[in-house]
Amino acid sequence: MQFLEAIAWVVGGLLLVVTVTGLSRKVGWSAPLVLVAVGVGASFLPFVPDVELKPDVVLFIVLPALLFAAALQTPYLEVRARGDSILLLSVGLVLFSVLVVGLVTTWLLGTAVAGVTLAVGLAFGAILAPTDAVSVNALAGTGRMPRRLAALLEGEGLLNDATALVSLNTAIAAIRAPEDGFGNVFWDFGRAVIGGIALGIVVAWAVVRVRRKLKAPVLDTSLSLATPYVAYIPAAAIGGSGFLAVVLTGIWLGYRAPSFQSAESRIAERINWRTVNFVLENGVFLLIGLQLKGIVEMAARTTIAFWQGVLIIAGIYVAMVLARFAWVFAATLLYRFGPERLRERRWDWKTAFLISFAGVRGVVTLAAVFLLPLDGAHPTPAVGFLQLAAFVIVVLSLLQGLAVGPLVSLLRLPLPNPEQDRMQIRTLIAEAQTAAIQRLENEATEDDPEELVASLRRSAEYRVMIGTTDEQGLISQPDAYARLRLLMLDSERTAVLGAQREGRYEDSVIDAVLGDFDSIETAMKRSYRRDHAPVKPPLKLARLRREG
Repeated sequence: MQFLEAIAWVVGGLLLVVTVTGLSRKVGWSAPLVLVAVGVGASFLPFVPDVELKPDVVLFIVLPALLFAAALQTPYLEVRARGDSILLLSVGLVLFSVLVVGLVTTWLLGTAVAGVTLAVGLAFGAILAPTDAVSVNALAGTGRMPRRLAALLEGEGLLNDATALVSLNTAIAAIRAPEDGFGNVFWDFGRAVIGGIALGIVVAWAVVRVRRKLKAPVLDTSLSLATPYVAYIPAAAIGGSGFLAVVLTGIWLGYRAPSFQSAESRIAERINWRTVNFVLENGVFLLIGLQLKGIVEMAARTTIAFWQGVLIIAGIYVAMVLARFAWVFAATLLYRFGPERLRERRWDWKTAFLISFAGVRGVVTLAAVFLLPLDGAHPTPAVGFLQLAAFVIVVLSLLQGLAVGPLVSLLRLPLPNPEQDRMQIRTLIAEAQTAAIQRLENEATEDDPEELVASLRRSAEYRVMIGTTDEQGLISQPDAYARLRLLMLDSERTAVLGAQREGRYEDSVIDAVLGDFDSIETAMKRSYRRDHAPVKPPLKLARLRREG
């Protein structure tokens, strides 16, 4: 394939991902499932080239970026507050699942294919171990998951990626060198964990120090894009887990960002990494669909009969689901009858059931299965069948995840209250404005214009008032303020775009003013009711935007 043709296919794939995801969200379908289906259909078109997801691309490019993007958005304080629960799921449950699924895979696959060792089974168990909390929340629907459970599943989904991938690398090393004893395997695992943690801490500290000195948002966000690989490469070079280093670095940088980044840099970084995560995650689902035809053809070349393969996949899937249920309900007993510190945060049976049911697998499983050795002295037996099995199991778990939203309603679990969230945002803003007023009183001097100081004081006092008024006032005053202020912003944009059309100001001036308007509107929509925002711009503004 020529370079220009390859670029054209990449651009076409990106446009397809955007289109399919946008339409899926509009009609309420699961975008990952639709992308896989579209990829499968496209793979049978005669003009679509064969697609192969290279293991090195997955290992060195896709997974570090995906893990870092998720780590940046991890709520550090909530993860720390629920550290024991998250560790039970992200470390204990992963290792338990690797063992259970590994033993079942070794037994079932070994009945059909010669040469299946325990290392192969454990590697496949590690591939199936990580869950995808993003998929769970997306399938449940925005605001349809209890916040405490959502934070718990997100923390689990991030940290269990690192645990599972460390386990997978250890199992792959055992596949490649079966003559090594278990002592070497455990040593490799321990070195990977310790090395990954150490490099993660060092890289996070160094990156914070460097980024404190970068004032330009372009430089800061450029370094951010390189950071997952800065963490991954040296950790992997010393035998540590690059994935664990990436996760720890991302969590710490996400937590410390307000202390060393400007507001503009934080906004740019957030948008950049959300975009990277969107493209890579959805792109992998599309690529897996495109590659499925080749995977099926490879699986068909094994000695496994069709119905035998169905039974093997079904057995592995059941073992995976039951292992999660068994571990979670065992942990529930620990919370109920364990030390007092655990009893205070015990799960009831509804919470335990939802946690068990929400073990959706996703993009990490689909990407990790391509890391199984294909060649060399000790290739993985029936690797095509294992790739197909991973694909089928991910699809089954996504279908299972479709029931999470109805299950939350059936169990009558408490859901987030958006109005209460907005009230808390306004209250916190009021606290901040009170501190700002005190600083203004202390720092203002006689040389400062009195009208300016009075104007700043009035603005802050009004925000304090709307944040601390009673419930009835919260319904009327802040929402009225939002409605009128957003209408004013709309007219301000109309005036600025009119000036742009007339050519009275430089584009840099226009962009700066419009950027300020965007920041104000974004902040207001987070604090006040969203239904006050104009759905469409006025006709005059729309015309000016088209002409400008």
